[in-house]
Amino acid sequence: MRATLSLSLAALGLVGSATAYPHAYQDTEAVLSTASSQASTSQEKADAVKEAFQHAWDGYVKYAFPHDELHPVSNGYGDSRNGWGASAVDALSTAIIMGNTDAVNTILEHIAKIDYSQTSDQVSLFETTIRYLAGMLSGYDLLTGPASSLVKDSDLIDTLLTQSKNLADVLKFAFDTPSGVPYNGINITSQGNDGSSTNGLAVTGTLVLEWTRLSDLTGDQEYAELSQKAESYLLNPKPASNEPFPGLVGSHISIDNGEFTDASVTWNGGDDSFYEYLIKMYVYDPKRFKTYKDRWVLAAESTQKHLAAHPSSRPELTFLSSYNNGNYDLSSQHLTCFDGGSFILGGTVLDRQDFIDFGLELVHGCEATYNSTLTGIGPDSWGWDPSKVPSDQKAFYQKAGFYINSGYYVLRPEVIESFYYAYRVTGDSTYQDWIWNAFVSINATCRTDSGFAAVTNVNAANGGSKDDNQESFLFAEVMKYSYLAHAEDAEWQVQAGDKNTFVFNTEAHPMRVKHT
Repeated sequence: MRATLSLSLAALGLVGSATAYPHAYQDTEAVLSTASSQASTSQEKADAVKEAFQHAWDGYVKYAFPHDELHPVSNGYGDSRNGWGASAVDALSTAIIMGNTDAVNTILEHIAKIDYSQTSDQVSLFETTIRYLAGMLSGYDLLTGPASSLVKDSDLIDTLLTQSKNLADVLKFAFDTPSGVPYNGINITSQGNDGSSTNGLAVTGTLVLEWTRLSDLTGDQEYAELSQKAESYLLNPKPASNEPFPGLVGSHISIDNGEFTDASVTWNGGDDSFYEYLIKMYVYDPKRFKTYKDRWVLAAESTQKHLAAHPSSRPELTFLSSYNNGNYDLSSQHLTCFDGGSFILGGTVLDRQDFIDFGLELVHGCEATYNSTLTGIGPDSWGWDPSKVPSDQKAFYQKAGFYINSGYYVLRPEVIESFYYAYRVTGDSTYQDWIWNAFVSINATCRTDSGFAAVTNVNAANGGSKDDNQESFLFAEVMKYSYLAHAEDAEWQVQAGDKNTFVFNTEAHPMRVKHT
């Protein structure tokens, strides 16, 4: 850990007030140019990101801790994740990677006190797994591995694994269904559920990394077996009609019998991280999860063949469309922009240059959603169907190649995430620059006196208005990927080829791969 930051955002002139300054896009370019010239080294940029993390952390601790999230405009707090301190747990792995000893110890002491059996709210199996369970497991892997010198109290480190097991034991009744496909919305007090007849593709298929890692660390195979049984229905989809293209499956699975109930195919939210985890499970353990890799390859090849789309006004751009019963939906989401990183990771691990190249096409498409707006930040969702262009966006569509469906930015990380994979695998500093540009734009538009707020319109001055919430994934993902792109190489960084010793879960918590 460095004792002092050599360059702060204040020194860069990037610190905004509670209301970010308005600027047209050409002014944004000037700001980025100035910032880039002032922060001339990767170390200075990494330190600037650390300052932003510290700013958000200090505001959270002052006004919201130990609640789930800060309300960074009113300086209040929210408990949208069951009141267990989601921002603290989600921030742990980033604080470790940044060498932020004070934050790490505060978080470890908090985690030791959490009673995961107590909440008055419905629990999301998916969100709790990717934020809390993964945050603790990642912290354990880092602090017993490459960051072992950061914390001296071994009991606090051991508590991460104990609490991970405690949490999984509270949650595991969700899998007690006729098929083993879990309920996502559960009541841990009554052992009840939300009564759904189906579960979603992503929320079913984004448990297996975390629950398998817990089994591998504890030696208790129950957790892996529960998640892998649920996953088995996704790897062997039935009926065949609900796999319209090889590897691409429907969006909903029957909790009663594990069969797919539709054939709606998309990489958008709700389906996204199922595809993400197929290749990541192979990275985690290529011997045990070869079938997962095979399914990802099928899905990737079908995606290139059937879902790749190019706007009529800018045919050089590539986005992923969605498909349902012979019809294509020409729209996408910020959430979907993890796709470039997934193709790049799969391509480098499998030595498939065609996957890397396609991933880079997707990265460039998502970058276009950032560089086309007034704020330099991409919208939450957009479309490129020429028959559906809103009348007030016709000129914008002609220039940008898309029109905005929702201009919100809720501090999502996916575009920066894919930039990060592109940089780490290709070594091309263009992608590193794009991460810096995005970070500068987010800081200029979203920063408040106590943290970072969502904004309502990325194509309006000031981002429109501020939405009074700071999601925990700001700490886990936006800050981590922005930092890692400029930080020195380390064991937890994504590596080209088959040299990864860590793999990131969907919340950007790095977990040590299984060595057999």
